[in-house]
Amino acid sequence: MIPESRRERAHGLLSRPVLAPGDGLFLDRCRSVHTFGMRFAIDALVLDAKLAVIGVVTMPPGRVLFPRARGRHVLEVAVGSRIRSGDRFQMRIVRSARLKA
Repeated sequence: MIPESRRERAHGLLSRPVLAPGDGLFLDRCRSVHTFGMRFAIDALVLDAKLAVIGVVTMPPGRVLFPRARGRHVLEVAVGSRIRSGDRFQMRIVRSARLKA
């Protein structure tokens, strides 16, 4: 999921009781995140400008991820995702078709 508004970005994963495997939250132009108010731990993947993973940090509730050198984006995923430093992502934007009434 990619937040489309400031409100969605600020709210993040707070209202979710759990994050399912394969789900995640991509935070563009973000270097630091926190898990205050969350009910579950996450893996925070720090990505560089080319979407290569430069760090993976498991964050239980109530923690802060401080900025990393070269970090440009953060992808929050379920703990145990098996994503490692050096892995690369490729972004593909898929827009949902809306039916006109």
